[in-house]
Amino acid sequence: MDAIVEQALAKWPNVTHCYGWLALDARGNWRMRNEHAQAHDLPGDKITQPALRGFINRNYTSDEQGRWYFQNGPQRVYVDLEVAPYIAHTEPTYGFVLQTGTHLSTIDSVWLSDSGKLFLQGEGKFALLDDRDLTQCLSKLLLNDENVADEKLMMWLEQQGASGALSLQSDGKKIAVNYIEEAVISEQFKFVKKPQPSI
Repeated sequence: MDAIVEQALAKWPNVTHCYGWLALDARGNWRMRNEHAQAHDLPGDKITQPALRGFINRNYTSDEQGRWYFQNGPQRVYVDLEVAPYIAHTEPTYGFVLQTGTHLSTIDSVWLSDSGKLFLQGEGKFALLDDRDLTQCLSKLLLNDENVADEKLMMWLEQQGASGALSLQSDGKKIAVNYIEEAVISEQFKFVKKPQPSI
């Protein structure tokens, strides 16, 4: 957290929290959602200003209820998550990089959802892989230690992972790929997609 943010928190500890105005989309874009966007369930405008994106990234965290927020000075700006609290991208040098710029150097678990989304878990973070990088990662999947054809991967999904042992080759290691239904992801990984004020 930035020092200026910590100072503002100490000076004004009881500022009202903000909900619905900031979102993270499935490709790792921060989006500003004005009243019109909120009222019509629109994604909002991409935040493109590099300094603002960097400020959000450095001050992004979660509370004990699994609600993710950006600490904007003394105010918590809670984030609506389209899919997950982190979005991962492939990067030639570092492997996987999160939307915050953090390198995800250790991957403990991989999940493939019923809708074909790939999720990574490691270093205490849970991330969706950007769909633009999915094809690259699917080419590194093995089913029973053999390259997997598309139709066999579809069968694995249809059978909820029962048709064989799926794994991802990453950084010289094989990581088991687990099947998961997308509807249970936020509950299983303890994050809130649309934070609301505590009652």
